[in-house]
Amino acid sequence: MAFRQFGAAAAIAVSLAFGVSPALAATEIQWWHAMTGANNDVIVKLANDFNASQSDYKVIPTYKGGYADTMNAGIAAFRAGNAPHIMQVFEVGTATMMAATGAVKPVYKLMADAGEKFDPKAYLPAITGYYSTSKGEMLSFPFNSSSAVMWINLDALKKANIAEIPKTWPEVFDDAKKLKAAGYATCGFSGSWWTWLNLEQLSAWHNVPLASKANGLDGFDTVLEFNGPLQVKHLENLVELQKDKTYDYAGRTNTGEGRFTSGECPIYLTSSSFFGNVKAQAKFNFTAVPMPYYPDVKDAPQNSIIGGASLWVMGGKTPEEYKGVAKFLTFLSDTDRQVWIHKASGYLPITKAAYEKAKAEGFYKDQPYLETPLLELTNKPPTENSRGLRLGNMVQLRDMWSEEVEQALAGKKTAKQALDAAVERGNQMLRQFEKTAVH
Repeated sequence: MAFRQFGAAAAIAVSLAFGVSPALAATEIQWWHAMTGANNDVIVKLANDFNASQSDYKVIPTYKGGYADTMNAGIAAFRAGNAPHIMQVFEVGTATMMAATGAVKPVYKLMADAGEKFDPKAYLPAITGYYSTSKGEMLSFPFNSSSAVMWINLDALKKANIAEIPKTWPEVFDDAKKLKAAGYATCGFSGSWWTWLNLEQLSAWHNVPLASKANGLDGFDTVLEFNGPLQVKHLENLVELQKDKTYDYAGRTNTGEGRFTSGECPIYLTSSSFFGNVKAQAKFNFTAVPMPYYPDVKDAPQNSIIGGASLWVMGGKTPEEYKGVAKFLTFLSDTDRQVWIHKASGYLPITKAAYEKAKAEGFYKDQPYLETPLLELTNKPPTENSRGLRLGNMVQLRDMWSEEVEQALAGKKTAKQALDAAVERGNQMLRQFEKTAVH
């Protein structure tokens, strides 16, 4: 037996010496992700296609639970010395990943070290800005990106004799009253991911800061600033309309999305990635249009910001493993592959070339609503207020902001009191994060 094992080892040694890579010597690349259902199928297909395209590396995808679970598992694994090579992290985990010193290898460094051709300018700036330093160096690789849109039940608008799809917030409020009168008694309009839509996106879309230091992109010493006139006025409007259900709060996350597909709420603001469910479940004609804006705010609308996730490369791996990771990221950036991901998942193409190709192929002619998030993201060049945001402990921050907003919607605090408290409590959390993040 020992001789036979030696024989196999010798054969491998000989083949390596002659530059032949035997199949069993493929370097494994572990990829932890948070995708389920059809999106999990996309991940498995990408890994299989890459593995079939060459024999030096083998990407092994593993589902690790939801976004927060996946990030926590990856950080714990890094501390234990067995982190994956690639980890999918949702956009609001960016600050936490950056602060995990030594735990990550920035993508721009990875590509340079591995000698892979890499041009950050080939990617859509509204997407990469979220994951880059202020110098434009890409820290993680954008993978599945979406943005916020307004989903419209076209049959409901017809029933209420509304001829034009609303573009501004005052028009949404008026139309929601008409819809309520036309039989949509429990909900004229609503939305999911409350803080993402009504604080984070609202601020960027109107070119107003959510926080100082370019919403935290330029430093962990950022201070929250979303208790200004625009955000207060918006919350006051929703509090007022909540009283008779012209507006009806649908929770902190996306658990309320079924209220749109069931036909209960005819106007519904949420992620563009809701598309798959709408297509499968809605028994009415629908579309998705840009988020509404307040017409009295100068130069609005600006541009929207992204949701979704990016791929982080973990620290402490060998140059050979990093070479494989770099080749995989190059593989994912291929134009045709990006177009395929876009069509298969409804997530956005991340390169300019893929967006142009999808347009040239007439992909948006029949489904113009799939281009809506791209038109929003690229509406104007991003500013300090609309490049994205990078706040530590973002999951906890959003929960705490929601707590305060819920107090206002329940009539227990004024809109101003609620947002003042959310800012004050949030700033305390940010100072705690800054202490741990800055070594």
